[in-house]
Amino acid sequence: MGGFFVVMKVYLAIVAITALISFALTPMARMLGVRGRVYTPTRKRDMHREPIPKLGGAAMALAVTIVLGAASLIPFLSGIYQAPIVGILLAILVTLVMGVADDLWDLHWIIKFAGQVLAAGIVAAAGIRVEAMPVGWIHVDNDLAQIVITIFVIVLTINAFNFIDGLDGLASGVAIIGGSAFFIYSYILTRTINAYDYSNLATLLTALLIGACLGFLPFNFHPARIFMGEVGAQLIGLLMATAAVAVTADLGALEGFRFRNIPAYMPILLPLAVMILPLLDLFMAVLRRTARRTSPFSADRGHIHHKLVDGGYTHRQAVLLLYLWTFVVGYGAVSLTYFPAAMVIGATIVALALLVVLTLRPWMARRAYYRRLNKLRAARAAERALNHSAEQGETYGKETRQ
Repeated sequence: MGGFFVVMKVYLAIVAITALISFALTPMARMLGVRGRVYTPTRKRDMHREPIPKLGGAAMALAVTIVLGAASLIPFLSGIYQAPIVGILLAILVTLVMGVADDLWDLHWIIKFAGQVLAAGIVAAAGIRVEAMPVGWIHVDNDLAQIVITIFVIVLTINAFNFIDGLDGLASGVAIIGGSAFFIYSYILTRTINAYDYSNLATLLTALLIGACLGFLPFNFHPARIFMGEVGAQLIGLLMATAAVAVTADLGALEGFRFRNIPAYMPILLPLAVMILPLLDLFMAVLRRTARRTSPFSADRGHIHHKLVDGGYTHRQAVLLLYLWTFVVGYGAVSLTYFPAAMVIGATIVALALLVVLTLRPWMARRAYYRRLNKLRAARAAERALNHSAEQGETYGKETRQ
């Protein structure tokens, strides 16, 4: 048990140091954004009404890069500092350059997509690949198939987080909550399958992700003083997806140990759970835009967070509500690993039911209001009709007497 907390302290120190560096660099990024007039323009679909600088993601990427390099000096982590780390650093560099370029010049979506594929391809070429499909544990033995699937997963996750980055603090907060659930799962999984080496690439990446977002969030929560821009959203997706792929790779290499106390469905269930909001929003956006015969990358005001604000929630309330959804789904999934399934499923269903009611509350209140309003109007119309009939009766009576 002592070793558990000693090793955990190493990862928590990485989280804290990354957060401090991200926190220190973000004001500098804001200053550069203001001086360079790198603003997010005010458009009809946007929630802000004044220009806000958007280079915050560069501070996050630099913090991750600095700590990822410094962590190589920790003897405990030396075993994972091989070719994959170099690939991850290069992918972060590609994300940083392409993201800053897009923030400056608003690149065409094809160029942005090519940059995402390049970053994902570098990760796959470095050896971090989907080696087994966690549905029935179907092994993927073909190298080309591994690379294609890995690129697809990473690009999908990058765009999912890019799509939900529409409210102050939403993407970074969702990444912290979902990333922390994944961090706990990955750490416990590593200790379960290997009693001698607790270093793990997925755990390290999620620690870096959590730290970068924690340091940035104070400046980004409503009312935001800076946005993460393309760099931040793509960095979150890159790290989250790479960590998920790394877990499947680890499990594929440790055939004899992977099912010990670990449900076989968790490596696919948990990434889907912690990213349920970004993926759902991405899926709905693609369907919506395809139906309108526009590009899936074209922006609009039809995202989940827009609907909540339009429905009656304030900016902060909508963000906090989406935080709750992420927490319940993400931690509900990871709890299946450590608690009886019946208890976890029951508690999660109750929590989700309450969240559904809470989410629909503005629409329910509005519907009740209009129902009362219609009843009041109907009553007034009936009263006017009754008064009109009475007046006509009096007039007829007077005419009869005359």
